[in-house]
Amino acid sequence: MTATFRGVIPPVLTPFNADFSVDTESLRRLVDRLIDGGVDGLFALGSSAEMAFLTRENRRVAVSTIVDQAAGRVPVIAGVIDMTTPRVAEHVADALASGAQGLVATAPFYVRTHRNEVIEHFRLIHEMAPDVPLFAYNIPICVHYTLDAGLLIEMAAAGYIHGVKDSGGVDAATRAMVDAKRAAGLDEFLVLTGSETTVDLAYLCGVDGVVPGLGNVDPAGYVELARLCTEGRWEEAAALQTKITSLFGIATAGDPARMGGSSAGLGGFKAALVHLGVFDSGRMAPPHQALNDEELAVIGRVVDEYGLK
Repeated sequence: MTATFRGVIPPVLTPFNADFSVDTESLRRLVDRLIDGGVDGLFALGSSAEMAFLTRENRRVAVSTIVDQAAGRVPVIAGVIDMTTPRVAEHVADALASGAQGLVATAPFYVRTHRNEVIEHFRLIHEMAPDVPLFAYNIPICVHYTLDAGLLIEMAAAGYIHGVKDSGGVDAATRAMVDAKRAAGLDEFLVLTGSETTVDLAYLCGVDGVVPGLGNVDPAGYVELARLCTEGRWEEAAALQTKITSLFGIATAGDPARMGGSSAGLGGFKAALVHLGVFDSGRMAPPHQALNDEELAVIGRVVDEYGLK
């Protein structure tokens, strides 16, 4: 089940209309751009999709549009992220009805969570869809709980999860996950890094793929980077990683004196796609703060100097 979720799997952004409904035409163009760039799969309803800001209906529209436009060319994995297990159950039903071929969930959040409750959360999600790969999403900056290597391996050995998307931001922890799965003999347990600026290091440690938000802007670059890494061409991979990291400047053009990192990062990605003619608008869900003309100009220059079209 998990073999199809290796390689480059970008977390697909969500474009909005003026009323904050999903701009499905722009979304379809993005899906085609990603697939034409050679990606191995698509991650619908992740953090980069502004999942936390979407209504249940908008979530359904987003994932069904992505699945429909992908049309079997690549597999689609869908986030079913929410605060508690009963709320996640609704998203699981919607994702499966839309045709998603895999699921992604975080630990429960808002409530103060114990390790036993995290395990029970993933066990119950697995029971909702026992034949569909379930990936744990380690993103402690958002859910205030770290899915450490020991916990992940325990849940994998029990058959509850099939992999992890690691956005913990600690390279040593990513390596620990890889080492732990090897020590446990769980070769089919997949470790995917969410750190788009250290992909070469993560592959050197032994990860199975990358889920790069910046991959929405340069999917082909990440596909080439993953190829170089899997072929062991590390010097070339390092050089390409350095180039790709320069593009990440679009995520920091927003002024931190008036906006948070989400506004700056997602705003930068969306502005780049507007500049490239993929999105009609760089609109973000409220209360995100919009980039100003000066910041948009910086993003346009970075994209042009990088050579994207």
